Amino acid sequence: MIARLKGKVVEKKDLAVILDVGGIFYEVILPASVAQRLDAAKDNDGQVTLITHHYFQIGPSSGIPVLVGFLNEVEKDFFLQFISVSGIGPKAAVRALNRSIAEIASAIDKGDAAFLKTLPGIGQQKARDIVAKLQGKISRFGLIQDKSVSEEKSMPVALRDEALAVLLQLQYKKLEAEEMIAKAIARNKDVKTPEELLNEIYKQRISR
Repeated sequence: MIARLKGKVVEKKDLAVILDVGGIFYEVILPASVAQRLDAAKDNDGQVTLITHHYFQIGPSSGIPVLVGFLNEVEKDFFLQFISVSGIGPKAAVRALNRSIAEIASAIDKGDAAFLKTLPGIGQQKARDIVAKLQGKISRFGLIQDKSVSEEKSMPVALRDEALAVLLQLQYKKLEAEEMIAKAIARNKDVKTPEELLNEIYKQRISR
């Protein structure tokens, strides 16, 4: 099994890179939270070291080896916890982890299914399954400093709370309102006022 690779990135794809390791070229798939920090992880020679999860994707007549890459063992450990949830395979997990692992771990620990539903491929039932399986078991991963330097600052809590209060006055249930807010923020992180956030929620609903 391939546990670690060190080489130069010669090509970037959607959620994958081609790594030149001594003239042998490996395709490694990466969660977005890892891919965003790849350039910053290069050493003085322009090489990057990836900790890998190596598995076989079984098809009708053969198995295809697949490598998933991470920048450290802690990220890999979180990934292994995430795919322990029934129905979440390695490729689905790679797609889902498009936010920082610290954010996702914190949401799981809080039971924030509304946030988890904003992750690609994660619906209501899957979000509940993730919380049921992992809540209380992955708190340490909330300490990972894996945010991209280009990532937007977290939206102020007061802004969320003001928008939530308005939605509750409009007779939305709290869980539904929180879910609407989370989706609107995922769609547009540039909103700066409660009015802009509520407008984004409105656009989200009429575009269904």
